[in-house]
Amino acid sequence: MKYLSLTLILLTALSCSKKNMPIEAPTAAPTPAVMEEAVATDAIQWISWTEAMEANKVKPKKIFIDIYTDWCGWCKKMDKSTFIDPAVIKALNTDFYAIKFDAEQKEEIIFNDSTFKFVQQGRRGSHQLAYALLDGRMSYPSFVLLDENFHRVMLAPGFKTPDQLLPQLNYTSTNSYKTKSFDDYMKAE
Repeated sequence: MKYLSLTLILLTALSCSKKNMPIEAPTAAPTPAVMEEAVATDAIQWISWTEAMEANKVKPKKIFIDIYTDWCGWCKKMDKSTFIDPAVIKALNTDFYAIKFDAEQKEEIIFNDSTFKFVQQGRRGSHQLAYALLDGRMSYPSFVLLDENFHRVMLAPGFKTPDQLLPQLNYTSTNSYKTKSFDDYMKAE
């Protein structure tokens, strides 16, 4: 019951409030000019949660969150295959702020007036924000796509090849989610 209550509080905090308050003092968040340069690079411009929140205040973009752990073999395979694909790099750098989020990180994050912390459980544990973003379905890798207002568009668990990930990125970046389900989008493609 305790975890159900916590989950409901976290999900409410994620979906209801539009005020963003990162815990770190604002650092030099990537400016739109810096982010535009990232499009031309040969690597994904990964930024922190805080940097994405700050950059989104200046130039709103969709958010792509790679939720991983250090011990996850499939996460490492994604880094060495899917995330080095030129089409994936271009799509993420052009249309999204890309965040790598360690589901076991210890740092607190304040978002939408709620503080999210690491919760020790057994030998490991997990971060409450990862738990909330994944609706408690803690599998890695998992990807969360948010719109510019931090509303979840899609939750996509599991390893993805470029051919599997690109349609999800395009579905989100083209705002197709506003008019059709992902299944209908795929049938039309």
